[in-house]
Amino acid sequence: MSKQKNTREALDYHSKPQPGKIKIVPTKPYATQRDLALAYSPGVAEPCLEIAKDPRNVYKYTAKGNIVAIISNGTAVLGLGDIGPEAAKPVMEGKSLLFKIFADIDGIDIELDTKDVDKFVETVKIIAPTFGGINLEDIKAPEAFEIERRLVEELDIPVMHDDQHGTAIISAAALLNALEIAGKQIEKVRIVVSGAGAAAISCTRLYKAFGAKGSNIVMLDSKGVIRKDRPQLSKEKLEFATTRKIDSLDQAMKDADVFIGLSRADIVTPDMLTAMADDPIVFAMANPDPEIAYGLACNTRKDIIMATGRSDHPNQVNNVLGFPFIFRGALDVKSTKINEAMKMAAVKALAALAKEPVPEQVNIAYGETRLTFGKDYIIPKPFDPRLIAEIPPAVARAAMESGLAKEPIEDWDGYKEALLQRLGSDNKIVRLLHNRAKMGIKKIVFAEADQLDVLKAAQIAHEEGIANPILLGNKEVIQELKKELEFDADIPIIDPNAEEAREKRQQYAKKYWKNRRRSGVTLYGARIKMHERNYFGAMMVSEGDADGMISGYSRAYPTVVKPILEVIGRASRVKKVATVNIMITNRGPLFLADTSINIDPNAEEIAEIAQMTANVATTFGFKPVMALLSYANFGSSSHPHARKVREAAKILHEHCPNIVVDGEIQTDFALNKELHQGQFPFSKLAGKKVNTLIFPNLESANITYKLLKELNKADSIGPIMVGLRKSVHILQLGASVDEMVNMTAVAVIDSQEREKRKKAKLGYK
Repeated sequence: MSKQKNTREALDYHSKPQPGKIKIVPTKPYATQRDLALAYSPGVAEPCLEIAKDPRNVYKYTAKGNIVAIISNGTAVLGLGDIGPEAAKPVMEGKSLLFKIFADIDGIDIELDTKDVDKFVETVKIIAPTFGGINLEDIKAPEAFEIERRLVEELDIPVMHDDQHGTAIISAAALLNALEIAGKQIEKVRIVVSGAGAAAISCTRLYKAFGAKGSNIVMLDSKGVIRKDRPQLSKEKLEFATTRKIDSLDQAMKDADVFIGLSRADIVTPDMLTAMADDPIVFAMANPDPEIAYGLACNTRKDIIMATGRSDHPNQVNNVLGFPFIFRGALDVKSTKINEAMKMAAVKALAALAKEPVPEQVNIAYGETRLTFGKDYIIPKPFDPRLIAEIPPAVARAAMESGLAKEPIEDWDGYKEALLQRLGSDNKIVRLLHNRAKMGIKKIVFAEADQLDVLKAAQIAHEEGIANPILLGNKEVIQELKKELEFDADIPIIDPNAEEAREKRQQYAKKYWKNRRRSGVTLYGARIKMHERNYFGAMMVSEGDADGMISGYSRAYPTVVKPILEVIGRASRVKKVATVNIMITNRGPLFLADTSINIDPNAEEIAEIAQMTANVATTFGFKPVMALLSYANFGSSSHPHARKVREAAKILHEHCPNIVVDGEIQTDFALNKELHQGQFPFSKLAGKKVNTLIFPNLESANITYKLLKELNKADSIGPIMVGLRKSVHILQLGASVDEMVNMTAVAVIDSQEREKRKKAKLGYK
């Protein structure tokens, strides 16, 4: 993507459909006059009086306990430097977004127009009663050290400067594990730190807290080695000044065990790596480009253990692994501080989590067969759903043990369950889709590429590395639209009606006729059909000229599905093709089927649809917990509509004992664990969180998913076609660009999975 297009897209993202990335959403009913009377006057007086009696009640009656202020003066924003408070606001809003999606914390950004330390501290102290915690961000050193020190001392709520401590906590966890793999002790290793800003100082302090010796540490800034005999050192730099008579990075690197880079790109050379000790540990964390390129470093030293700040290499040191969960734990026990013990607890929890078996969802997200603790996996991945259940409890325990917790936790199992429930509002599955697709991109046909939105989706898929598009449609129209979109990549464009496609049309027509000649198709008729883009595109996939296809944006579903079924056909041993929609809800993803094809399936067909839907859930890393839905519960009705669902459950229990499934059951009992457990404790679903819903007919499934989408604003991925011989997926009429991009990722992943099964000589399931 060109810089100009990237700039435009970034500006559009931040400005449309409404400016900014955050908003305030009410958490209480407000529909009636009674609601408003309770929310404001006169009802609001009651909690005010209770808080006046005891200020601790502010946590009971207001949102204070879940609000973190993200405060900056814009003096050290990303790599942009001192750009001022207004220009810093998009970054602070972005931090608010990360707090919300990773830990369900409400972040409120505040930009202060002052560089004066006293004014900054005083302002934060004045507004502190509003917040449960303070996250300081993008404040230049050395002022950042003093601001944080004073606020930690003078406030009774958690305060942390993430630029300092975030990188320190994540890299410390990585360092402990890297040292274990290398068979080295932190007390003995020689460490070189390139950089002397807030992050570098905080990292080195934390390493010392875990046992690193000051005498074994060499720190460098832009002027060179920080030595005791160097004049005019700040007190922070003086803390790490060495007595060794060395002047340069290459001298410092000789026989070093660990390199920590928080400086600038390409300052480490292969010769420097060669001079390091055996099994060197290199954390090159400069962004966007590390101190030495990952590939160059690994080619230079086969025994290296390396981490960077980049997501496209193993071992990404990413602050999002830390700050949301550290504040989550601190807020949940109403800690008065975030102290060293709490930071160290987060380090140990992160390090320990990397040694645990990795959930399949994480393996799928990163395209790995099995991530295991080792040189290429020393810290957890940001997608790991276990982070919220492991890091906050460790931090909360440390706060309690330090005597900082105002509200200690007693039921730890209940607390972990509550933390996991907070994950439901996140769109991690969309990021999982895109990330997984990028691991092995495929050729995907866009059958309606002369539609602007379809072409835009193809452009995004190409530029994001999700797929290699093949564009079908009128060539002149597509080329004009490409100019409008500034889509200048050299992408194949095929017009099925053009003379240049004649040879392919003839080839496809003969093959189609051969397959369908006993179904009333003539060769002449086959040639006519190959002028239609859905027939032509489907034949491209069938014949291996493409890996997958998406269509349906501009035409009714039945008119698109017919050529797909004729050309692609069902996979072996599949009796019914079906569709699955993934709904992104505030309780997590829900897999719904059949949403688009089978009008009134019988019991055997419902069971088959359920099996194929279970495969979809598993493909995306979720263990299916499946409810077969009806208007009745477990035999309460003898009507044939209820009986067929009951019979489908019986078939699944007998033939698919590994699938957690039960029915027939009403939707509210399926989704409400407490209600279900209370009324039907005998059910296989009792006490479990249902994530897969199989409907008794097309009407109920289609109506339900569209109601969820429109009324609850739930994002939908689908309909995902299951049971076909190849990866072809049909969009809903008028699908959005985002929906088409997501479905492109689905088509790529579907093709990847088929390729894996083929290689493993497995049949379609």
